[in-house]
Amino acid sequence: MTSRLPPAILLMGPTASGKTAAAMALCDRLPVELISVDSAQVFIDMDIGTAKPDAATLARYPHRLIDLITPEERYSAARFRTDALAAMAEITAAGRVPVLVGGTMLYFRALLDGLAELPQADAELRASLDAEAARDGWPAMHARLARLDPATAARLPPNDSQRIQRALEVCLSSGRPMSELLATGERQTAPYDFLQIALLPSQRSALHERIGQRFDAMLAAGLEDEVARLRQKYRLDLGLPSMRCVGYRQVWEAQDGLMPRHEMRDRGVFATRQLAKRQITWLGNSFAAEHFDCLDSALVDRVAARVAGFLSA
Repeated sequence: MTSRLPPAILLMGPTASGKTAAAMALCDRLPVELISVDSAQVFIDMDIGTAKPDAATLARYPHRLIDLITPEERYSAARFRTDALAAMAEITAAGRVPVLVGGTMLYFRALLDGLAELPQADAELRASLDAEAARDGWPAMHARLARLDPATAARLPPNDSQRIQRALEVCLSSGRPMSELLATGERQTAPYDFLQIALLPSQRSALHERIGQRFDAMLAAGLEDEVARLRQKYRLDLGLPSMRCVGYRQVWEAQDGLMPRHEMRDRGVFATRQLAKRQITWLGNSFAAEHFDCLDSALVDRVAARVAGFLSA
């Protein structure tokens, strides 16, 4: 390797694109270690609905940054960057190559570019925004954000409650649009030579089919029981990031009669497809990644060959 910087691999893709299988294949063939880039898999006891690798898989293919906090707690992109850089430094020092694998695009962006200084969370303001949303609905809150920060609103769907709330909070706390604060933030380039790989579907309908099958498998594996256990063990509510995760929210709402139970599966699948759409948009617009067809039967071999070539260059 001729680069003066140590190498690192970013293996990115929408949900159900085969990232984990590709990452494990890299472990079988190359001197790499895995770091999870997933804002849902950081939560302890949230296993089925996050598609977290099972214990046997993790024993053979350890993933760092999994099971960090309880579902009562909050994790941030800033903390991810700190944790990821520390893990990468340990892996590099051991003479191995970090492979960061996942679908939380904000975390990848934070790692690559750093984060602007944004106002700290304001519990009182957040509660006020939640009350306003409960009264008027998140589409109305999205419309309010569009007036305050058109650029941020344009990249958020009208029901993305967590990000709409945060963008409004930043606007109201700082008096400036979040998009402006992010644009003027200092770029903090991580000290690595990154190979960015994006697993994207050549046919969106095929990915949608995979998503439906995976959600059905989660239900069959006991997702509803998992949510019930979480609610019994922890002090949770639908405003927490953990319970805003796709799948968990729909199951909770069905359990509480907030939606007809027969709609739970279809709403969960729809929400997951919307998540995949946002991930694909991020990958197309915000990363200089090499694209690989996640539906290609030879995907694993192609990705492994590209990574091997990068590491031997």
